Amino acid sequence: MSVILVTSRSFGDGEADLHARVAAAGHEVVRGPSHHALDELAPLLAGADAWVAGTGPVTAEHLAAAPRLRIVARYGVGVEAVDIEAATRRGVWVANTPGANADAVADHAVGLMLAALRHTVDGDRRVRRGDWSVRRGRELGALAVGIVGFGRIGQGVARRVSGFGSRVLAADPFLPAERFADLGATAATLDDVFHESDLVTLHAPGGQLVADAARLALLPPGAVLVNTARPDLVDEDAVARALRSGALGAYAADVLQGDTAGHDSPLLADDLADRVVVTPHLGAQTVQAVDNMGTLALDNALAVLAGDPPPNPLNEV
Repeated sequence: MSVILVTSRSFGDGEADLHARVAAAGHEVVRGPSHHALDELAPLLAGADAWVAGTGPVTAEHLAAAPRLRIVARYGVGVEAVDIEAATRRGVWVANTPGANADAVADHAVGLMLAALRHTVDGDRRVRRGDWSVRRGRELGALAVGIVGFGRIGQGVARRVSGFGSRVLAADPFLPAERFADLGATAATLDDVFHESDLVTLHAPGGQLVADAARLALLPPGAVLVNTARPDLVDEDAVARALRSGALGAYAADVLQGDTAGHDSPLLADDLADRVVVTPHLGAQTVQAVDNMGTLALDNALAVLAGDPPPNPLNEV
């Protein structure tokens, strides 16, 4: 019997019976903390043969504490928190779940767009105070929407906003220029996306600063910025200044710097509450996405435990 360590909070919380699949394969699931604190995780890593990892860090120190480990199966797409080079040196596979939550995140991005454009959250707060005054919004179909990062999620957003009638621009250095038109968007540089879009939505990998003060200054007055990707894509202080000056009309996000410690974010200031909407990592939290991520992560883990390569490898061992 092999041990599959699971540190993703939502693994198995959907409709698919993932634990039954593990048992049928003759293995055992052991749960660990999602924050991946090494002092708590080390005793569990010592007996783990596979690791279905959440968003916490997977460092060389974590891997050194897991002498039996054969695969880190990321529960999701992003792997910037995983030391893939250290895993490769130790002969440990790293895999992820591409596309598993793309539709869920694309849906949520559009939901945040509409909430920001129509002042939905602020309207709810005001009605509860007895204030039925109206704030006039804008229609999504009347706007140019710029998409930064045109992978599965960005393409899903393009399909959705095209249905509203929006003109779509997109920037992605990894996509061939001829593919943009086929996917319903006009190819643009990153600066042009900010300069020509009434609303910009971020779907790029982390590890880079995209929305800094200089790019925010390129936006048309009153533009909307949406971030359902990574918090480090955005200079939150610059966004707060742009909101206060009126250069930026609204900000909507599913992430903040520091995440659960993000209560210190400048974007949560009381005077910005009518222009900022933040949700607590809801983007991938649908029954369908949870089932997809769990199923694909488990596919990767079970394949390696059976002696085969994972279906979605990110390295070679």
